[in-house]
Amino acid sequence: MHNPPQPKQGLVTWGLILIGWTSVVLGVLGIFLPLLPTTPFLLLAAACFVRSSPRFYNWLVNHPKLGKYILHYLNGEGLPKKAKLYTIATIWLTMGTSAWLVVPNIWGKLALFFIGACVSVYIWRLPTLDKA
Repeated sequence: MHNPPQPKQGLVTWGLILIGWTSVVLGVLGIFLPLLPTTPFLLLAAACFVRSSPRFYNWLVNHPKLGKYILHYLNGEGLPKKAKLYTIATIWLTMGTSAWLVVPNIWGKLALFFIGACVSVYIWRLPTLDKA
């Protein structure tokens, strides 16, 4: 079984818990709303909780409905194709918007492109889970 690291203390802990619960809510909404991804938000929540609250992390990964989204990834089984596509689309939407509207210089834009490309390749190369 995975032994999470000791949680950080103070403001960082509360920030991670807030981001984690926001991600859980968005992930649950993604189950019902076709354009909102589920798995990436739940993976983000698990990452936040593993660093801030062992109790919330254990609740999430052992949840009868939500845990399966996370455990498939953690066990190396991969992600559903739909989750991969939504994640990559979200990456390029946010990176593209940031590059176009926020980042003023060409080096920043190139850095965003490089990061987006690397993360997209990583996600696409993960095993594809047939059924989630």
